[in-house]
Amino acid sequence: MSDSTTEPTTDPTSREHADLLESLRRHRYFLRFATRDLTDEQAALHPTVSALCLGGLVKHVANTEEGWVDFIEQGAVAMSGGDDWSTYAEGFQMLPGETLASVLERYEAVAARTDALVASGIDLDLSHELPKAPWFEPGASWSARRVLLHIVAETSQHAGHADILRETIDGAKTMG
Repeated sequence: MSDSTTEPTTDPTSREHADLLESLRRHRYFLRFATRDLTDEQAALHPTVSALCLGGLVKHVANTEEGWVDFIEQGAVAMSGGDDWSTYAEGFQMLPGETLASVLERYEAVAARTDALVASGIDLDLSHELPKAPWFEPGASWSARRVLLHIVAETSQHAGHADILRETIDGAKTMG
């Protein structure tokens, strides 16, 4: 008989939760790092032909992460914003009165909520039917695991966009 206090933890669920958290934190870091030392004016610039700005990217990623965590906790009803897309583009912009600091602060709060949910040991197999939308297969469901992987992918993709925008603004790079 072995003493269980001396055996290493081998619970794959704990490792999976820890891996998800580490991946989220790493990609969030790269996104935030792209905004380092910028003024509010620089964070609101559109230095490429796209409508993207650094502050808007951070705002969008925060909104997206928050919406998907709501989905994990409440199901499709949490994402039933209707068909009014008139304000969607505002989610990619720094609006009057918004500052880079306020956008980053909100992102930190959203990230802390997500991290707490994952660290709580949420059942990653918990699944909800996706809301009705033309980009989702009718009747499809996503597990909490799939949603968290989507948040990682979304954050990573936009961290790459942020790196390009930052390099265009002043030559600073996230890596290299």
